[in-house]
Amino acid sequence: MSGSLDGKVAIVTGASRGIGRAIADRLAADGARIVVADLKGAGEAAARYEGGVGLTVDVASEDDVAGMASDTLERCGQIDILVNNAGLYAQLAMRPFEQIPADEWRTVMDVNVLSMFLTCRAVVPHMRARGEGRIVNISSGTPFRGVPFVLHYVTSKGAIVAFTRALAKELGNDAILVNCVAPGFTMSDGVNDHPEVVEALRDVSIASRTLKRDMTPADVVGAVAFLCGPESSFLTGQTMVIDGGQYFH
Repeated sequence: MSGSLDGKVAIVTGASRGIGRAIADRLAADGARIVVADLKGAGEAAARYEGGVGLTVDVASEDDVAGMASDTLERCGQIDILVNNAGLYAQLAMRPFEQIPADEWRTVMDVNVLSMFLTCRAVVPHMRARGEGRIVNISSGTPFRGVPFVLHYVTSKGAIVAFTRALAKELGNDAILVNCVAPGFTMSDGVNDHPEVVEALRDVSIASRTLKRDMTPADVVGAVAFLCGPESSFLTGQTMVIDGGQYFH
């Protein structure tokens, strides 16, 4: 059976587990060849996909990201889709903003925001030369709701929305579409690894949703697949909030 992404090559960062893995699974099911770029477990994760490529990448490293792009081109011949999913969240302690160490703030900004600048800078020249491309950035619903006690995380995710809008304007003439997906609190592998996060946020998140159930990684993938596929060819610079109706915008 042919898929909507047959012949496409998709890099998905942070795809060895959680939301990134669910996204990679869906894009592979739609026909894309998957490149898993992650700090750990990339090779094992990529083995799940026919023709899958696993690359060990620190997305906050300029050299690693440049190598990611060149290795993908060498092994796959092209880059059609970039999904910027890698980021820090569940391992961050919730605390008043005055107690956030400056080094932790910088790390969050490097992994959650600088990484997207680096990955886009690495792949856009190739997309531009091909005359098309899709970039999907994973943000969060938190900047729309002003969630307290993780100020660095919320700030970083708000920056991704602004980044998406500005980059979409720059790349429109190149037929490179740049969009964003902003999930709500998701019961991902990373969240489940931190029971204290689940205890603090699970019930309150469900209570504030229109659709009162847990959100899982599977709830995110449809929006990402749509933004990577042919039916979104006139859509760019947008952010889709996927949170069960917790926030309307």
